[in-house]
Amino acid sequence: MPTAKTSKDPQELSARQREDLLAMLQVRFEKNMRRHQGIAWAGVHAKLQANSARLWSLYQMERTGGEPDVVGFDRKSGEYIFYDCSAESPKDRRSLCYDRAALDSRKENKPRGSATDMAASLGVELLTEEQYRELQALGEFDVKTSSWVRTPAHIRQLGGALFCDRRFDTVFLYHNGAESYYAARGFRGSLKI
Repeated sequence: MPTAKTSKDPQELSARQREDLLAMLQVRFEKNMRRHQGIAWAGVHAKLQANSARLWSLYQMERTGGEPDVVGFDRKSGEYIFYDCSAESPKDRRSLCYDRAALDSRKENKPRGSATDMAASLGVELLTEEQYRELQALGEFDVKTSSWVRTPAHIRQLGGALFCDRRFDTVFLYHNGAESYYAARGFRGSLKI
């Protein structure tokens, strides 16, 4: 005899969580129209309502301090593009090394995790350098913190990883050992819906 499902899907939001998240996203959307000129909330709202898995990812972005917002629309796929738009690197995503290989390579003083693992667990992708620069064109971000960005394979194979920040009204790209981690470095995610 089959047993009744007693536990709720951990990636399913409650009705209350959905309502609260949608309301928060709408307020942020309307407050920051410069980020998404020519995009109407009604279209975004309809997409969000139809995609509970992506809504769960947005909830995780919000829960970890990312303040996700719409930054564009992909005409080919018909999807809205969300980036983490918190002023500084999301606070609950800092003190992480770059990826699992870097985490495993540390013998002592391991961080609590890696940026790529956490991004995967949230259902998002790390911003690329190009996406990070697009975000910076919409405002001033990471003036006190920095964010890991997706690192090309050839750099990663040599042990490095890339991160960006904004200082002196300029966006900088840097490198570090992938196993490094700092209290002021996190990562920003992107999500298409």
